[in-house]
Amino acid sequence: MLPLIGGLGGAAWGLWLAKKRGGNRMDLAQYAAGYGILWAILGLIASIILVSLG
Repeated sequence: MLPLIGGLGGAAWGLWLAKKRGGNRMDLAQYAAGYGILWAILGLIASIILVSLG
């Protein structure tokens, strides 16, 4: 569940950041994909840690 939440949150963050910086449509897509992937990976790592501790 954490990777999904992280991916969606990261994509939203990337969209917001690209819009704030005045990016075009391709910039919005690239930022959303990049931040979505990053936060999904971080969510996966956090999920693995939580499962291994519990």
